[in-house]
Amino acid sequence: MITGHREAWTGRVLLVLLMTVTLLPFVSLFVTALHPSGTYPLGLSWPSDPQWGNFVQAFQVARMAELLKSSTLIVLGVVPLALIIATMAGFAIGHLRIPGKHVVFLAFVFGLTLPFEGIITPLYYQVRDMGLLNTRWAIILPLIGLFMPFSVYWMRAHFVNMPEELSESARIDGANVWQLFWRVHVPLAMPAISSLAILLFLWTWNQFLLAIVLVDDPLQRTMSGALGAFQGQWGTDIPLLCAGSLLILTPTLLIFLIFQRRFVAALLQGSLKG
Repeated sequence: MITGHREAWTGRVLLVLLMTVTLLPFVSLFVTALHPSGTYPLGLSWPSDPQWGNFVQAFQVARMAELLKSSTLIVLGVVPLALIIATMAGFAIGHLRIPGKHVVFLAFVFGLTLPFEGIITPLYYQVRDMGLLNTRWAIILPLIGLFMPFSVYWMRAHFVNMPEELSESARIDGANVWQLFWRVHVPLAMPAISSLAILLFLWTWNQFLLAIVLVDDPLQRTMSGALGAFQGQWGTDIPLLCAGSLLILTPTLLIFLIFQRRFVAALLQGSLKG
């Protein structure tokens, strides 16, 4: 009992320390954003006259409304299409009896080992040759392809655990493969699909590297990608830069707070299924 009590307290202390380390950068950004514009705050000192107007100014000068629109268009271009392709591929690889599916699955697993940084140069020239450079399609199409290895692996982990008897019963009732997929398995896969949708949304919204390399116009990028241009323009105004950074982080934080249970379930599902 004493050992268990000590372990419980040790876990709580470590959890508090981890939470403190995680929240400290956000607290520092928030406190710094409230200092007068053009100053160089030191430490976590609370300003005597908090400048809440820094957030309004950062929203205006960074043209956040247009960045929100651009990020939303990119997310709408990436997430639905990636979900459809990954769900169909995961169903085929994980549940159907098709020749060569194990080779295809290994190819997707190999794709998990390829970092974005390692393919950014050839990707740049390919996008340029396609005539898509400096457009939102330069972000949307590569992200769909780059997300496929994980997305197919995720959906395959769900379909491979579905009982074969379920499909056999549907076939006896006259269902073809298409009806079996859409009417039987997709409704049952909605927890896995919705969890994957949250992850793809967060990864797309926070995409930085592809946005700054493939798109020159900040208003055509994601909000995170536009942060580079905002930093270049207002890098000497630390409070304004911190206010802009917090505004860019706000949508992601809101999505996480709203869907935090689903987000945790997504991580647990990915760790338990295989």
